Amino acid sequence: MDLAYQTQGSGTPVVLVHSPGVDSREWKYVAPQLARNHQVITYDGRGTGKSPAPQKPTSLVEDLRSLLDHLEIDRVSLVGHSMGGQAVTDFALTYPSRVDHLVLIAPSLTGFEHSQPFIDWMAQVNACAPDVNRLVEQSLSGPNYRVTMSGSERDFLREMHTLYMTRVFSEWKSFEVVWPMPPAIERLEELVVNTLFIQGTVEWEDMQRIAEQFKRVQDIRFEVVEGADHMITLTHAEELAGLILTFLARG
Repeated sequence: MDLAYQTQGSGTPVVLVHSPGVDSREWKYVAPQLARNHQVITYDGRGTGKSPAPQKPTSLVEDLRSLLDHLEIDRVSLVGHSMGGQAVTDFALTYPSRVDHLVLIAPSLTGFEHSQPFIDWMAQVNACAPDVNRLVEQSLSGPNYRVTMSGSERDFLREMHTLYMTRVFSEWKSFEVVWPMPPAIERLEELVVNTLFIQGTVEWEDMQRIAEQFKRVQDIRFEVVEGADHMITLTHAEELAGLILTFLARG
């Protein structure tokens, strides 16, 4: 296994899959709380943190499967944030027998068509490349980071984001991510695992549209964290961990 990972705690296993633009350190407040009741595994996705940069097209789903195989974990609860939520959704659709519970934190969704305001915003961010400092500042000035960037976690988020952008432009040889087909948005009715969808109230409007899509899942619960933006994991970690622990216990 070439991906950097950590384990803590004991009990039924839970794997946490981080957002793009950061690394597994985003779980530094959440993971210890979950580890009181579970074996918690965090890892740096390819090209982030301490994991090697992608040299060819990457499958986040197959990277996760390889990690579970390496750890000899047959069945697991998955918690995914942002694109990490997209990855664990696709994993649960591809390998349903291996997933006990699914927790999605402000997830993205394969096949989802973003709104024009979001597309325009991403174009502004991408136009800053390859100037890492400009990229970081433009990205983190987005409305979905408003709460975090006005609080005590501002410098930590900027640190992770800067490392991520620096590695992208100095080490990455491939930027292609391969997703299972057909896209998840076309088969959410096939998702049979108990699912929890968590989002903050300070987000792009697209997040609510994604939540509407997930209402097609057979067994799903929705929770809203008031006053949280996209980085709920940093600013509202205790409330987030409580929601996850309650869901895992009741599921």
